[in-house]
Amino acid sequence: MENQCVVLASRPEGMPVEDNFRVERRPVPDVNPGQILCRNLFISLDAGFRNWMDEGSGDNVLPAMPLGEPVMGLTLSRVVESKHPDYAEGDLLMARFAWEQYTVTDAGDFISRLPADVHESLSYYLGVLGDTGLSAYFGLTDFGDIKTGETVLVSAAAGAVGSIAGQIAKIYGARTVGITSGPQKCARLIGEIGYDAAVDRTADDLHQAVTAACPNGIDVYFDNVGGPLLEVVLEHINEEARILLCGSVATYNNIEPQPGPSNLFQLTTKHAHMHGFMTHLQLPRYDDARATLAKWISQGDLRVHEYRLQGIDSVGRAFCDLFRGANFGKTIVEL
Repeated sequence: MENQCVVLASRPEGMPVEDNFRVERRPVPDVNPGQILCRNLFISLDAGFRNWMDEGSGDNVLPAMPLGEPVMGLTLSRVVESKHPDYAEGDLLMARFAWEQYTVTDAGDFISRLPADVHESLSYYLGVLGDTGLSAYFGLTDFGDIKTGETVLVSAAAGAVGSIAGQIAKIYGARTVGITSGPQKCARLIGEIGYDAAVDRTADDLHQAVTAACPNGIDVYFDNVGGPLLEVVLEHINEEARILLCGSVATYNNIEPQPGPSNLFQLTTKHAHMHGFMTHLQLPRYDDARATLAKWISQGDLRVHEYRLQGIDSVGRAFCDLFRGANFGKTIVEL
């Protein structure tokens, strides 16, 4: 069989562009004992994978992506042939494979098996029921300690994680404020996702905009952005505030190291707490968390938004769209 895959054609210099990626046709490898062949149905586009596109960027989480090879990412996949004792033909998986139509693997990658009785849209398992929705869930429930009436501020609030984080905070009784770019997205945060207020990060005076949206200060900050925005937010935190570090979109494309916030002493004076977390480390808890999220969806407490494109040729563009701010909700490509 023939496989179409998206390879890393060149390393991004700053913001990724579509020319950094190239679609190639390659034969599907034979399936050997201990391996499975999966057809990838959906590809998830996640800004965090930009971290491993630079030369020498490998770390204790993932290796650097090699040039000329399929780009690493998350997929929603179906097993079409199995020579592995733990997997059967027809199994549905959310996995860390690559941007390609077919994957042959020994199942040593990160894999989360979907329930046998899937009732929701399959694409949800890359979004609200996948790593992005689970990031919002684990971050807020493990470290947020949200109390009724507290103010929860979420950056990149129109993105895959942020659009879910705001709604979860609302379920727990918080007043929710989202940060996004432009008045149109701010209006959509309030009208379509249910945020109580929104901050336009392109405002001339961001401190004033945060003060207006959070007049009683900030109790929980769910940070998907990092960079200078974190420095602004720290000036507005309350005593015993919790800052949850989920992502750092502001720094992924930096060519030179960026100085950290100059006001971290705010954490001391406000006796506040800052937590970083990685969702994939909670794999044994996925099923329970998904059950809770699915219940909220069925009850109408969680609304799902997707930015969906079609076909393998759209994958590179969809990834670049994340950094251009073209998406609202979870970005996926249906193969």
